[in-house]
Amino acid sequence: MTVDRPLSVVPEETFEIEPPYDLAAVDLPEDRFLDRELSWLHFNTRVLELAEDPSVPLLERVRFLAIFATNLDEFFMVRVAGLKRRIAAGVAVPGASGLMPREVLDRIWATTGALMQRHATVFREEIVPLLAEHEIEVLRWAELDREEQRHCKKLFRDRVFPVLTPLAVDPAHPFPYISGLSLNLAVLVRNPKTGKEHFARVKVPPIFNRFVPVGELRFVPLEDVIAEHLKRLFPGMEVLGSHTFRVTRNEDLEVEEDDAENLLAALEKELLRRRFGPPVRLEVEDTMDDHILELLVSELGVSAAEVVRLTGPLDLSGLNDIADIDRAELKFPAFVPSTHTQLAPVESASPVDVFKALKRNDVLLHHPYDSFATSVQRFIEQAAADPQVLAIKQTLYRTSGDSPIIDALVDAADAGKQVLVLVEIKARFDEQANIRWARKLEHAGCHVVYGLVGLKTHCKLAMVVRDEPEGIRRYVHIGTGNYNPKTARMYEDFGLLTAHDGIGEDVAHLFNNLSGFSRNATYENLLVAPDSVRSGLLAQVEQEIVHHGAGRPARIRIKANSIVDEATIDALYRASRAGVPVDLLTRGICALKPGVPGLSETVRVRSVLGRFLEHSRIFWFENGGAPRTWIGSADLMHRNLDRRVEALVELPGSRQVDEVGRLLDLSFDDGTASWWLEADGTWTRHHRAEDGTALRDLQSTLIATKRRRRSSSPS
Repeated sequence: MTVDRPLSVVPEETFEIEPPYDLAAVDLPEDRFLDRELSWLHFNTRVLELAEDPSVPLLERVRFLAIFATNLDEFFMVRVAGLKRRIAAGVAVPGASGLMPREVLDRIWATTGALMQRHATVFREEIVPLLAEHEIEVLRWAELDREEQRHCKKLFRDRVFPVLTPLAVDPAHPFPYISGLSLNLAVLVRNPKTGKEHFARVKVPPIFNRFVPVGELRFVPLEDVIAEHLKRLFPGMEVLGSHTFRVTRNEDLEVEEDDAENLLAALEKELLRRRFGPPVRLEVEDTMDDHILELLVSELGVSAAEVVRLTGPLDLSGLNDIADIDRAELKFPAFVPSTHTQLAPVESASPVDVFKALKRNDVLLHHPYDSFATSVQRFIEQAAADPQVLAIKQTLYRTSGDSPIIDALVDAADAGKQVLVLVEIKARFDEQANIRWARKLEHAGCHVVYGLVGLKTHCKLAMVVRDEPEGIRRYVHIGTGNYNPKTARMYEDFGLLTAHDGIGEDVAHLFNNLSGFSRNATYENLLVAPDSVRSGLLAQVEQEIVHHGAGRPARIRIKANSIVDEATIDALYRASRAGVPVDLLTRGICALKPGVPGLSETVRVRSVLGRFLEHSRIFWFENGGAPRTWIGSADLMHRNLDRRVEALVELPGSRQVDEVGRLLDLSFDDGTASWWLEADGTWTRHHRAEDGTALRDLQSTLIATKRRRRSSSPS
């Protein structure tokens, strides 16, 4: 992998013809890896279990139903689409799990079919009746009263009808293109004069609410409103019936090398092409007539195995409209992030000077418990307004549509400061928004670059260069999450704010690598992918084996979204064989098999899901009694370690290391609710004690801890 090849966009998750690691070279069992796709489906099953859990507030259960649906959509658009490409290309080699692509795809269909039925059943048989008990009603057309039906007729006439475009299918009208994830009505009409039947497609407009409000907390699916008024779309024809359907398409990006001279132009071209990717799934209402389904299958080119019949309504990702209802008693208790104690004003109402605070101490932030707005956002805003600041450099992977971070960078450029922004315009499903922000920043006079050719820039870095009486000083933020004020209230992440000279120098070198032709790959305080994250972590694992062999304290604890990389997993197996305790906390995928005799007896794998999305990455090593800890942006996956620019920073102070250690202690405590991974790949939920009492909820405990600290801090 090089950085000087012709311009290209590497897909976020390509499929290697052969694993990047020589699996046969290791004296370990061949069947030691779980399949990553099936492991991901277990993760989404855990999301569904939260929707099924009666102890979860009702509207939060609705939210988890929507999250499950959205997750599964993306899984089909990217992962299933990738498997189909691999099979079509004849890349018939087994994955690390030993399963052939066709075997994996067959298991995916068996699993997802059951999950989608379960998802629909939970909504229809549990959630809808419970919502009704709380005077929130999701109804079908026949359940509306006359006044509500009149309201819908007016809505259809005034707003919906003008934007509908019925598309007929006959010799003069070819079968229309069905865009990915659009909700559609398959309509069968008959000409009363000739008796001939015709097929037509009506797209449900996505610009309107998925669930139409018809009264006080009463809703009806938009497609029901349209279906009831189809005669207005087909005057003079007999409407014989209509059925909803939905297509999922391959929506991964593939920009070929030399596709264009300009990366923005190449990506914009590919974004247009994305809408026309081949279909990978067809969802239909279970009432659909067989001959209409046969037409859809034939015209769309899907196989019978790729068709899912479901009880309507389809597309429950739209349930966010219901989950957003303002009923506090049906949601998690309100939580407002607080300012970190080291950044909180003591005697004045004015905000703390972040630079003075960082001269005194490094600050380890834990979002959303620590406010993003009064820490990271304030750091950038104060830098933009500070006349002593000479330059700001920052990476942006994803950010919000009305980002104050963007505004602060624009203000800094307007004030004459040097502003370098590395915008990752290939961030999946955020490409269009990032192109927009890149151009806004360029127009404001910021230096905007797009990183290294062939690599996504995923690291989360911000550096402020300040002219002070003692000389030039660098202030740095390194995080595990995006610079997005909105998701920072929902995602669990760590971030380090520091004026540490060594870290500042390392980050300065890394920015020079990203913006220029510098190729420095040596850092004192950072591990940087693709050069040193994997090798640096493997070296730490081997060091723990040495410590254990010498009788010194040894332990490995890792928190990540996904643990897939074979080389890292094999190193953890070796550590376990040597007797080193290994604890892994993963939100999503884990390809390691824990608890296998002679292989991983000392390994525990846990997963925590809840109101916040567990997103931080932590790498903690006992190190003979002097623990070392890194945080950063990298998951243990091929894409992160080989095809992205990632950065892990070693926490410079024992206080920060101890804080992270306490979080891990709490996470792995048997009294904390979590899911436990078994050697066969199944996950078992542990959320109640033997006497039936609920186990400790990790996130609620951290909220309570933060509130106690806030109330006990000096005012």
